[in-house]
Amino acid sequence: MRMRRHHYQQDEETGIDLTPMLDVVFIMLIFFIVTSSFIKESGVEVQRPQADTASPQDKGNILIAVTADGQVWIDKKAVDVRSVRAHVERLRVDQPEGVVVVQADRDARTGLVVQVMDQARQAGVADVALAAGTGVQ
Repeated sequence: MRMRRHHYQQDEETGIDLTPMLDVVFIMLIFFIVTSSFIKESGVEVQRPQADTASPQDKGNILIAVTADGQVWIDKKAVDVRSVRAHVERLRVDQPEGVVVVQADRDARTGLVVQVMDQARQAGVADVALAAGTGVQ
């Protein structure tokens, strides 16, 4: 008599369903993208003047740098002082509640800094701040 061997094949494979985990990760990614605020940096480092009464600015979203040699930097690009208004208007589309912070080098010409601040005000920004380092080390 011959013995028959029965091989049973499993119709479904066992495994871990990763779909719910991927859904949670995707929702967390969307949450972090929506709640984050992106800061446009000026693109150049300046030596700010020191001030004992300087206070931190919470909402400095649009940074404009004025260097000692008379260059104006916005969003990591050197721009002409006459085009500051157009650049600020473009950046305010993304951040309508943002304020402008002018980072002027301590050796920058005062007239140029005033022109930059005036251009930002003409772009519709009510709050234009001048950055300074704190006197406390």
